[in-house]
Amino acid sequence: MGIQRIESVTYGIDDVDECVRFFGDFGLFLLERTEEHAVFETLTGQTLNLDTVPGPLLLPPPVEPGPTIREVVWGVDTPEELAGLVAAAGRDREVHESADGVHHTVDESGFGVGLTLARPKNADVTPRPANALGSVDRWNTALDPLTRAFPLRMCHVALNIVKAGREEAVAFYTERLGFRPTDIVEPMGVFMQAPGDDDQHTMLLCHRPDRAGVNHIAYEVPGFDDVVEGGNYMIERGWREARKLGRHTVGSNVFRFLHAPCGGRVEYAADMDRVDDTYETRVHETTPPHHIWALRSNRDQQDAPAT
Repeated sequence: MGIQRIESVTYGIDDVDECVRFFGDFGLFLLERTEEHAVFETLTGQTLNLDTVPGPLLLPPPVEPGPTIREVVWGVDTPEELAGLVAAAGRDREVHESADGVHHTVDESGFGVGLTLARPKNADVTPRPANALGSVDRWNTALDPLTRAFPLRMCHVALNIVKAGREEAVAFYTERLGFRPTDIVEPMGVFMQAPGDDDQHTMLLCHRPDRAGVNHIAYEVPGFDDVVEGGNYMIERGWREARKLGRHTVGSNVFRFLHAPCGGRVEYAADMDRVDDTYETRVHETTPPHHIWALRSNRDQQDAPAT
């Protein structure tokens, strides 16, 4: 089948301590730390690599100044599929294999791309039971606070690219790596699904900013409460929210974004659309609304002292 998921992501960073504190608060699990780098893991075994000196021999130069994504490694289901993808990626560029079995190359925009065998871990996913008239899933049991979130997995990556050559940038992923476009938003970018994933999108290449750089990585959590309480916990710990709680139009997932010290933003995501091969690519000549809904409140104004 081919690419199944994001296997690992590497960021080039400035401050190890700050990034370790951020992703620890975010709910990832620290595997390794030195003065120069740290490695975190999701519940399903994906790794997040944070390096002040990220592998100069295997990674391309950063696409933007400051902390940013240096490489996304994609997990493939079989050795045969992996060999075919490595050959396709390397038709007109170098591919280097590292000692850990990752094949490293670069995409049309300058981002590092890796290919390796997927090594997923099983995660116990138990969404909170919900009640509604005529559909009761919770009896005689009150809910306890979650207090914070622990992401199950990195579910999609969004990268900014320049407008010139955007068709070629998308074609690298669709024609060589097997992604398929699910939503093409002509003024903004292309949402794509990996062949082994059933999420509505696994990747977004966004040309609207007309510059290359990190946009965000989304992390799936079990449900709506995890998105809300996870974001609340991050704010309590001193981190800055980047966008109010809402539900996306493309993908339909509930979201909450936070500014990340590794560059760009991270997203708590839940309840994304799942689509199969019968889902037809949607082409949007104008950009759909960013969200179906976003949190609004006049509470602050109501509680403000009279002047």
